[in-house]
Amino acid sequence: MQSSIGVGFLGAGPVTQAIHLPTLARLGAAFTVRHVTDIDADVAAAVAGRAGAAHSTSVEALLDDPAVEVVAICSPNAFHAEQVIAACQAGKKAVLCEKPLAMSAAEAAAIAAVSAETGVPIFVGAMHSFDPGWRAAVAQWGALPRTSHTIRSSIVLPPNSRFEDVATEVLTRQPFPAPDYSDVAVLPGMTHAGVMGLAIHDLPLIRSLLPRYDDLRVIDAKFLAPFGYRILFVAGGKSIELHAVMSQTWQPDWALEVFADDQVLNVEFAPSYVHAGSAVSRLSTSESTQVFGPAEVNGYEVEWRELAAVVHGELAPPDLSTLVDDVRFALTLADASADAVRSTPSAEDAA
Repeated sequence: MQSSIGVGFLGAGPVTQAIHLPTLARLGAAFTVRHVTDIDADVAAAVAGRAGAAHSTSVEALLDDPAVEVVAICSPNAFHAEQVIAACQAGKKAVLCEKPLAMSAAEAAAIAAVSAETGVPIFVGAMHSFDPGWRAAVAQWGALPRTSHTIRSSIVLPPNSRFEDVATEVLTRQPFPAPDYSDVAVLPGMTHAGVMGLAIHDLPLIRSLLPRYDDLRVIDAKFLAPFGYRILFVAGGKSIELHAVMSQTWQPDWALEVFADDQVLNVEFAPSYVHAGSAVSRLSTSESTQVFGPAEVNGYEVEWRELAAVVHGELAPPDLSTLVDDVRFALTLADASADAVRSTPSAEDAA
């Protein structure tokens, strides 16, 4: 029988509380939560107490803990790169970093270098890439990456708290500050954050359909209040539309569509924080429609299962060059979208 893998969490916010801890609980003896670190000592203690784990407010304390074999990084985006690097240098067996892996091309390159030097495998928690419903469609889509000409991602969600509270009782949720639209840097910054925080879920999927993205060009970008974006861009000879808004909608909807002249793929994802099985994918031609999913497990569970398989030597680690290229693609799009919004940064445009 394989031994349980000890996990340490850097960051004890809603992602840890409402996504990863419930997922690990479903996996039974495969993992044991050993250490939880958060800058808020009370939150660290309370979340760790749920799992019977040690707690601290120090990254070094977690990395020095010999019971921690795998580090899960669920801290704010700005800290991801330095914490991934530190976990690799600490000689851990694997690192799971929430998306995005890095916030600059230089950070991504530094992560690639230290992972290659230490041999520590890195996973990025892009759950849609692991989703069984998506993967089943990929296995059957044939020439779609070559023949598709249009890609559309549409995300309409209420605030995350609605789903976080279904998953667990979240402690000390941070309030979302009211934007100061009189500051000309706000709308470009929020658009950039939207790409790196929300669109990032599906950008690896979109990139897998592109032959190249060095020709990426944003045609139009607009910030949508209270939080969202509408971005139209071209890359690799294809037209891509990203639309997202988080508001008080009663009906959540998360869809990715891919169009070719003779084939259409439609993927319906559950909202983040929802533990209700996989996506449902429909691959259609003029003659038939294949339906994949829903599977009983979701992408969160698959990513942890595959991490365990890598730690136990049963599976090859993820291709780090692919993960780094996903980051570069996202950053290229985020920067270009922010630049496009910066040309019309008025509060009226945000409304």
